[in-house]
Amino acid sequence: MYSIYSHNGKSSAMDRSLRKSGSKQVHRIPKGTGLITIALAFLAMSAGFAQEKENIGTETVDVVRPYKANISDAFKVRDVPALDDSTLLKKKKIQYSIFSVPVASTFVPAKGKVSGVERKKRDMLYNTYVSLGLGNYSTALLDFYTSRAISKDESFDIGLNHHSAQGQLDEMELDTKFFDTRLDASYSNAGRFYRWGVNGEFRHQIYNWYGLPEEAGFDQAEINSIDERQTYYTASVGGNIEAIDESVFTGAELTLRRFWDAHDSGENRLVFNPSFQFPVGQELITAKIFADYVGGEFDRGYFTNDKIKYGNLLLGVNPNLLIDGEDFSISLGASVFYGMDIENDDNDVYIYPQVKASYRLVEEFVTVYGGVEGGLDQNSYYDLVQDNFFVSPTLGITPTDRQYDAYVGMKGKLSSTVGYNVKGSYRSENNKPLFRANAVNVSGNEGQGYVYGNSFGVVYDDVTTYSAFGELHADIDRNLTLGVNAQISGYDADNEQEAWNLPVVQGSFFGDYQIGAHWFAGANLFFVGKRKDLYTPGSLLGGDPRVVTLDSYFDVNARAGYRFNDQLSVFVKANNIANNQYTRWMNYQVQGFQILGGVTYKFDM
Repeated sequence: MYSIYSHNGKSSAMDRSLRKSGSKQVHRIPKGTGLITIALAFLAMSAGFAQEKENIGTETVDVVRPYKANISDAFKVRDVPALDDSTLLKKKKIQYSIFSVPVASTFVPAKGKVSGVERKKRDMLYNTYVSLGLGNYSTALLDFYTSRAISKDESFDIGLNHHSAQGQLDEMELDTKFFDTRLDASYSNAGRFYRWGVNGEFRHQIYNWYGLPEEAGFDQAEINSIDERQTYYTASVGGNIEAIDESVFTGAELTLRRFWDAHDSGENRLVFNPSFQFPVGQELITAKIFADYVGGEFDRGYFTNDKIKYGNLLLGVNPNLLIDGEDFSISLGASVFYGMDIENDDNDVYIYPQVKASYRLVEEFVTVYGGVEGGLDQNSYYDLVQDNFFVSPTLGITPTDRQYDAYVGMKGKLSSTVGYNVKGSYRSENNKPLFRANAVNVSGNEGQGYVYGNSFGVVYDDVTTYSAFGELHADIDRNLTLGVNAQISGYDADNEQEAWNLPVVQGSFFGDYQIGAHWFAGANLFFVGKRKDLYTPGSLLGGDPRVVTLDSYFDVNARAGYRFNDQLSVFVKANNIANNQYTRWMNYQVQGFQILGGVTYKFDM
């Protein structure tokens, strides 16, 4: 091994150690030789650079694997320094002593009170109540209800309702009395897996065809010979079942009803509607089954003595896929119906959309919604009578084909106490029933009290309806509730001259106020716009039919009461406060100002 270093002429310790160990001899370079050697090396390098540059060409370098910088993991040093000073581990024992000196003081601390929430006294619950009222026009009102617990899971309920007025309207020639009494009972059972019940009802109603047209000019003798009374009877039984826990079968309803009148008309109706659900992943499919039969007969037609028989069976299914998200809800489905006209041996299949959706734009304040729905709606003599008590027992009964009802709207809250709902809709219906006044048809039918132009028939037409609806509802506090709504509609009938007796504008207002612990009050107001009907004099009187416009009307009602205790209270009701002598149906004037007072009593049986 050779070394180049400066030498001072003395042997170093390393030299002495090498000699002693017997290693190879180290040859020293004479003094000054190192500098000469460095100079020669520098000259050689300079000559190399001075030579002509040679073309060494180009080389291609293929990078097979790109460079990846790796940073090794960092590890936290967890060593705990050892403390050898044993004095740090010892705690010094400290002793405290109290030197008590009495001090004169007049301060006396007040005892603390527990702050509690004021609890409202719970109302006593009773299983029975009865309410009785009497008023002008010899009006009587009775409302009775009782609920008896048979066991922990069973109960039996009975209800009785009566409303009648035996007073006579001064402007009317015929009897204007009415009578409506209903008795119903039900049994319910809440089992382990299902809630089920059965119910029954009997109803007795009496009304009079008192709306004689003034244009007919009947003399007093003919008027005295008219038997204007009509009596309706209803008897029904039914049952329902509902699954408590989630299952494929969710519930069902069954109703069997018999409806008949004093003019030998009769109708039977059977409705059975089971429902099911099927979970599919995170979504849910529901299915409703419809089975609806109505059949009956009328003793005669309005212009003939032939019986009118009818029978309609509707079978349908409505599957829906329910999709619920955090801010939206969608229901996608359709309804398929098979309709059978049994009397005319006719049938058809109908398919309708069932699509609904809603989306919450602003939590609690703005929710937009829309949908397109349709269906095959069963009409019946019973339902038409409840809409208009003055129809003649000579009707044609057929289902309504509701092709579609498309709507879009927005609902939510304007504030914490005020809610709103606005909606626009467009609906198309085939065979929509319209009430229209019957023609005067006295000749040969003197024994019938409804042939003097004082009853209504039903005509069916294809009607398109477009409407705008809006409502506000305010819960000011626990004691005051207010609400108002309005609807504007337009109609387009294919065959009829007008959409008979359908109002263009209608609206209502209501309010309820609890005044302290004892007083309560409320009010409601109805407005119905103008409607159109048709007066037909008939062949005996002669003349052409003419359209009659019925005036719009207000109906203002109010009520108030005083509660003595949990059991006893009194009330007073005032109806048609403005004493508006309006006509709900053509030639049918309503009662004027009405006042009724009564008492309500609750107790246990």
